[in-house]
Amino acid sequence: TPVQIKEFGAVNKIDFSPVPPYNYAVTASSRIHIYGRYSQEPIKTFSRFRDAAYGATYRDDGQLLVAGSEDSSIRLFDVSGRAPLRQFDGHTKPVHLVGFLSDKYRIFSGGDDYSTNLWDIPSATEIISYNEHTDYVRCGCASKVNADVFITGSYDHTVKLFDARTKRSVMTIEHGHPVESVLLFPSGGLLVSAGGRYVKVWDVLKGGQLLVSLKNHHKTVTCLCLNSSGQRLLSGSLDRHVKIYSTTSYKVVHSFNYATSILSLALSPEDETIVVGMTNGVLNVKHRKPEERNEKSQKKRQPAYRTYVKGRTYMPKQEDFCVSKPVKRVLRKYDKLLKSFESSKALDAVLEPPIMLHTPEVTVAVMQELHRRGTLRSALAGRDEKQVNLLLTFVARRVIEPRFTPMLVTVADMITDIYQPVVGQSAIVDKQFLKLQEAIGKEIDYQEELLEVLGMMDTLFATFTEKRDTYLEENESNGLTETIETNRND
Repeated sequence: TPVQIKEFGAVNKIDFSPVPPYNYAVTASSRIHIYGRYSQEPIKTFSRFRDAAYGATYRDDGQLLVAGSEDSSIRLFDVSGRAPLRQFDGHTKPVHLVGFLSDKYRIFSGGDDYSTNLWDIPSATEIISYNEHTDYVRCGCASKVNADVFITGSYDHTVKLFDARTKRSVMTIEHGHPVESVLLFPSGGLLVSAGGRYVKVWDVLKGGQLLVSLKNHHKTVTCLCLNSSGQRLLSGSLDRHVKIYSTTSYKVVHSFNYATSILSLALSPEDETIVVGMTNGVLNVKHRKPEERNEKSQKKRQPAYRTYVKGRTYMPKQEDFCVSKPVKRVLRKYDKLLKSFESSKALDAVLEPPIMLHTPEVTVAVMQELHRRGTLRSALAGRDEKQVNLLLTFVARRVIEPRFTPMLVTVADMITDIYQPVVGQSAIVDKQFLKLQEAIGKEIDYQEELLEVLGMMDTLFATFTEKRDTYLEENESNGLTETIETNRND
C-alpha cells in the first residue's frame, strides 16, 4: 500500500541521496524537505527561500544540496546544516535547473532568462555563461563519465550538449516539442529526452542520431528516471501514468496509475522505493516488499515430467520400461585431496574436530591409506605446535581401542621419531607425549593382567578335559579295517 504525504504545493523535484541511508529531498512550494526511506514526516527542512524553490539536487557524495528559486538566486546547502553555504547570483529570472558536475566543485544552472551558467563552488563566482537557447531552460543533467560535459533541455524544442572547456555548445538535438526532462545513460553514450507526448532516445556518439521514439502517453511527459542497472527506463506524465520500459526492446513492461497529474519521479539507488510527486502537492511513496523479492529469488523446484503426465502416485506396470538416472557421487573433502595426492592436506581434513570426535574410523582409515602409499611420514612431518598437539591428543585417546591399535601404534612411532629432536621446546607437546606414554603404559599393564588371567583359565580348562582312548579292531571277515573309539569307562 503506498504512503501518501501532503506537501505545501506542487512537487517539482524529487532527488535521492546517492549514499546510505538513501534519504530523498522533495522540493515543493518555498521549502525543501528531507525524508528518510520510511519516514512520513520530514527529518529536515530548508526554508530560507523568499519565494518558490526549484530542483533541489544532491551532490555525488550526498553531503551538499543545491537548489534554484523563483527570485533568480541559487543556494548551496550543507545537508547537516540549515543556512546556505553559498549563494550564486547572476540569473535575472527564475532558475528551474541546477546540478553538480561530476568533479563535485562546479555547478551548472539554467533559467527562464534563456541562459545556461557554470559556477565555481569554492569562490561562488560565475565561470561562463551560455546564451544559446531561445526559450526557458527547464531541465538538464551532467555526464558521469566526463566532468566537463553537461546537457540542457529547453522549451525552444532543443537539447544542447555543452563542454565546459569550450565557449559554445558542442551538439544540438531537435526534439520537436518543448523539452521537459533529459537523461543520460551511465555509459554517457545514450541520451533520453521527454517533451510533448514523446520520449526519444538519441545516440550521442553518432552525433545525436535518433534511435527510437516512444509515444505511449496521452499527455505531456514531465519526468524521466533510470533504475540502478540501467535496464529499466521510467517516465511520468500529466496523464497520471508512470510507464516502465525495457531498455533492450523499449517495450512497456509495466505501468502505474495515479490519482492526479505527475510532475516528478524518483527511484531509490537500490530500486526498492519509487516516489512520485503530483500537481496537487501529494507525495506518493511505494516500497517493494522484501519477502516478495525473496520469493522471486528462490525459485521453487518444478515437479518432474512424470508427475505431470501420470500423477504423483503412479506405479510402473510390468510392461513399462523404467530408465534410471545414474546417481552422481559426491566425494568428501579428504577423498578429493587423496585423489589429487595432497597427503598433508588430506590428513588435516580428517583431523578436524567433528570427524575426530564422531567418526574416528575415518581418520584412522585415511592414516592407513597414507601408510599404504608410503606418504604417511611426510604427511606427519613439518607441523607446528598446535597441529602436533592435536595429533598426539587423538593418538593418546584412541590407541587403546583394539580396532585402531595396530595403525595408531605405527603413527605414534613415526611422530616420536620425527619430533624427538624438538622435545623440551614446547610444554604443551611434552605434556601430550607424557599422556601418550601413560596411556600405553596402562594398556601394557592391562594386557599383562589379561595374559595372567588367560593362563589361569587355560589351566582350569585343562583339568576339566575328559581323556579318550582309541584302539583298532580288525574285522577280518570282510577284509576291512574299522577304527572304533570307545570310552575307558565302558
